[in-house]
Amino acid sequence: MSTIREVAIRAGVSSTTVSHVINNTRFVSEEVRQRVQAAMIELGYHPNALARSLRRGETNTLGLILPDSANPFFAEIGHSVETAAFSHGYNVILCNTDGDVDRERTYVDVLLKKQVDGIVFVAAGERSDSISHILKLEIPIVVVDRDLPEVQLDTVLSDNYQGGYLATQHLINLGHRRIACISGPSHLNPSALRVTGYKQALLDAHIPVYDHLMRQGNFHPSSGWQATLDLLTLPEKPTAIFACNDLMAMGVLRAAAECGVRVPQELAVMGYDDIELSSYTTPALSTVRQPKAEIGQTAVRMVLERIQNKDIPPRRELHPAQVIVRGTCGGQQ
Repeated sequence: MSTIREVAIRAGVSSTTVSHVINNTRFVSEEVRQRVQAAMIELGYHPNALARSLRRGETNTLGLILPDSANPFFAEIGHSVETAAFSHGYNVILCNTDGDVDRERTYVDVLLKKQVDGIVFVAAGERSDSISHILKLEIPIVVVDRDLPEVQLDTVLSDNYQGGYLATQHLINLGHRRIACISGPSHLNPSALRVTGYKQALLDAHIPVYDHLMRQGNFHPSSGWQATLDLLTLPEKPTAIFACNDLMAMGVLRAAAECGVRVPQELAVMGYDDIELSSYTTPALSTVRQPKAEIGQTAVRMVLERIQNKDIPPRRELHPAQVIVRGTCGGQQ
């Protein structure tokens, strides 16, 4: 690879002049500028963008930490973050933790060594241990989809309580009274809030909350499938199932088909997230929409604002949820 000194010799100027042409840091005559640029082309010289950015104290790079990049919900969040960052001239380094806290800590260290300008962070759990040293170094960070009450950080959330409430209320309005709920992991507050909303909607409609109609899943299709097989063995089967994410709802649909239970005639199914795949099930899945594009755009906007001004108070933005009615609840929207 050619060096800046070789470019200077070819162009008949000093290395300092070549640097000024590359960085546009001082006036250089057009004739000299053209000689330098021609020498760069002839020698195939490419400025070291990383070195230049480090000298300026920035890399135009953001880190993105996700707990499960195979989950379409997080994949769509990641896509929106990358698109928004790219539109502002930033690259994104994606790190997938698989929900493992040790792996999360490792990736945090990797991003710090890469000297990213900021981090968009979806935590593996509800603790802030993995980002404690980020806070000490004052690296701009925005937390998405998780509430970390131990620390004051910029946070972007959707209203999970509202979403659980609206999903259950929709099923109640269709006449259902035996509504089962398949939750996600209990240690994650998005899942817990959706279940709280489910229970409150039942109570507000004077419908008892029955423990035997509740099952815990892990946000993967197999857990929705297994929970539904179990629920369909009850003497009084549920007439509706609210699964706390779309992947588990797809497991519900498979279990219903295997058991010969017709959806929606004998069993209404409601998911959560409105991933792109949810509109391609048969019947198409009714669900609760999280505004993933808006969440990703908000996270990028907030982290870039934090990069520009680290002294602004921590902010918290809560996006509303919306019920999307399709075929699995008994009618198209």
